[in-house]
Amino acid sequence: MILLRAPRCFAVLAGAAILAGCGQSQPADEASQEAASGPSAMKLTSNAFENGQALPSEFTCDGAGHSPQLQWSEPPAGTESFALVVEDPDAPQGTFRHWGVYDIPMSARQLNTGAAQAGTSGLKQAKNDFDEVGYGPPCPPPGDKPHHYHFRLAALDIVELPAAPIMAADIGRIMGKHVLGSAELVATYRRK
Repeated sequence: MILLRAPRCFAVLAGAAILAGCGQSQPADEASQEAASGPSAMKLTSNAFENGQALPSEFTCDGAGHSPQLQWSEPPAGTESFALVVEDPDAPQGTFRHWGVYDIPMSARQLNTGAAQAGTSGLKQAKNDFDEVGYGPPCPPPGDKPHHYHFRLAALDIVELPAAPIMAADIGRIMGKHVLGSAELVATYRRK
């Protein structure tokens, strides 16, 4: 599990220029140590995979393509909502966003398996880079090295984003300085 403090690397979502400044792959131990010293660390976990481990095929294009279960610890004081973005910085064309969820209520502490696909879930979801609303399952080119899928959750000091994002990539820009804390969980996936 990788913990991040606000808002250093979650700002990655705002654009590729910021991504270069944050660094695309920080060693888990280093990031964990850095986060442990931060004032507003949260933990993001899943019952489907451990941090740094392979994403089960059920959650990819080789399986049912469901969004995985995610859960998080208590957020920083003042949190009013959460936003989540899942992205792959190893994609051939550059960072690829697989999922963007916003205005998650402060009372929430998890998203169930398949929450992105459940029509009654009430999740506010932006378009992913497949140009579809919801979770776009990982589907790296066969034979590529393992891709890393960064599940990034931000705790925000507002109930709703000031504008509805069209694309998952918009979430980072729109939430701007409202990030109180963040957490990251990374999965890998490779197709033979």
